[in-house]
Amino acid sequence: MARSDKSLRNVLVMRLSALGDVAMTIPVLYPVCLANPGTRFIMLTKPWPASMFQDRPDNLMVVGVDVNKEYKGAFGLMRLASKLRKEYDIDAVADLHNVLRTRIISIFMKMSGIPVVHLDKERAHRKALINHRTDDPVTPTIDRYRHVFEQLGLSAPDDFTRLYEGKPLPTSPIVLEKEPGQRWIAISPFSAHEGKVYPLELMEQVVAGLSQRENYWIFLMGGGKEEKIALRGIARKNKRVTSMAEIKHGFIDEYALLGKCDVMLTMDSANMHLASLLGLKAVTIWGATAPQCGFQGYGQDSSDDIQLDMECRPCSIYGERDCKYGDYRCLRNIRPDDIIQRVIDVVESE
Repeated sequence: MARSDKSLRNVLVMRLSALGDVAMTIPVLYPVCLANPGTRFIMLTKPWPASMFQDRPDNLMVVGVDVNKEYKGAFGLMRLASKLRKEYDIDAVADLHNVLRTRIISIFMKMSGIPVVHLDKERAHRKALINHRTDDPVTPTIDRYRHVFEQLGLSAPDDFTRLYEGKPLPTSPIVLEKEPGQRWIAISPFSAHEGKVYPLELMEQVVAGLSQRENYWIFLMGGGKEEKIALRGIARKNKRVTSMAEIKHGFIDEYALLGKCDVMLTMDSANMHLASLLGLKAVTIWGATAPQCGFQGYGQDSSDDIQLDMECRPCSIYGERDCKYGDYRCLRNIRPDDIIQRVIDVVESE
C-alpha cells in the first residue's frame, strides 16, 4: 500500500498501447483526476494515442513518447524514467499496462523509493476462460484499472458519463451538419486480428442493406492502406456512404463525427471504446473473443452485442489465435440480415 493520497502530489500513469486499451483508461482516469484535485496525474503513452485525451481535467498532463526509437531498449527506458522522475517530481506510479517496458520504468522508480502498483492481468483466469475450464468472466479491464488507483489510496469513483458532458461537442471542417430526420451510422469493420473481423464480403451486404434506407447516412471507419482501398470500393457502390479513411483526420474530427451519430457498428476494437467515450451506443460483433474476456465497452449494453453461442468461444483474449477449424465460423455464420436488423432496432429506438 502506498502513502496516503494526501501526500501524492504527482502520480505517473502508464498505458503505452494498444489504442483501445488506452481509450479505456479515460473513463477511469478522468473521474480519478476530478476526485483528487490536489494530485497531478502524468499520463504516459505513445504519441498517437496521446491526442485522444481531449476535454481533460486541469490536473491531467499527457506525455506521448516514442519507445521504439527515442527511448528504445532497457537503457532508453531507464533514461526516460529518470527524465520523468526529475521533470515531474513523481512520487507514485500507477502501471495500467504491466508489460516489460512499464516494468523496467517501474524498477527505476522503486529504486528511487517511489511506490508502484501494477495492473492485475488475471492471466491464470484468462487462460482458464479460453481453455474452457471456467465460464466465470474476467474482471472488466475498467474495474482493474480503477483498483490500481485505489491501491495507491486514491479515490476512484465510477461516475464517468462522456467526453464534453454539458459542453458543446467539438466541430470539424470535415463533418457536415446533420439534417433533421437523418440517421447517422458509423461502421468500423476492421480490427488488429482476423479472429475479430467480420468477413468483408458479408459486411458489404450489411452496408448495402442499411444504405437502402434513404434517411440513413453511413460513415466507414478505417486506417491502413489496404483498409482504405477496401472501404473506397464499398463506398462507391452504395448511396450516402462515406469512407472516412479517404479523409485525413484526427481524434477531434472523429469525436465531432461520433457525437452526431445514432449508433456505431463495430468489432471488438478501439472504435467500440471511442464510441463509449462519446456515450454512443455500439452494436458490437464478437468472434474469437467475447465480452467475458474483460473488454466490453464502458457503459455499453450487452443486449446490443452480436455473437454466436459456440462451445469453442471464446478461444482467444485478443483474437490473435488461429481458428481451430480454419474458417472463423464464429464470425462467418453470423447472418448479415441479423446485423442489419439489430442496427435498425437501435437506431429507431433512439
